[in-house]
Amino acid sequence: MSTDQPGLPSDASRIYRRYLSAVMLHGHAGARACDLGATDLYALNILELSGAMTPGELATRTGLTTGPTTRLIDRLEQAGYVRRTPSPDDRRKVIVEPVGRPAALDEVMAPARQRIGNVFGRYSPEQLDVLFDYFAQATRAYQEAAGDLRAGGGTPAR
Repeated sequence: MSTDQPGLPSDASRIYRRYLSAVMLHGHAGARACDLGATDLYALNILELSGAMTPGELATRTGLTTGPTTRLIDRLEQAGYVRRTPSPDDRRKVIVEPVGRPAALDEVMAPARQRIGNVFGRYSPEQLDVLFDYFAQATRAYQEAAGDLRAGGGTPAR
């Protein structure tokens, strides 16, 4: 986050980094509470939000290479959360599709959802519009920046 923008608090970057760290910490804790690794829960979230995809697409979306992605899919398939099916377009390809969710996931996430709901309750509908516009815009910005990093375009010179 650039801190040279007018109107931002002097510690805007630290506040934002604390927020992102708290979200990540909660994701890790939630995964552990469901007996999953954080990347496994992240992959399930990607599949739930985006639908079935090839292992290569899942690898790209998780930032993993093919070997770890195969092991990730194996774990999720063994746990009953995904299945591999033949691609309807090409029998040589496989599609990974979500078929289940960790039974405890909603229970594990309920306290955070309630707390965040309470936070949202402090804002007017107009302010919520701004917040959710930010979430949508920031999602695209982070996805593009991650793509740049994977392509080597965002790597600082050493």
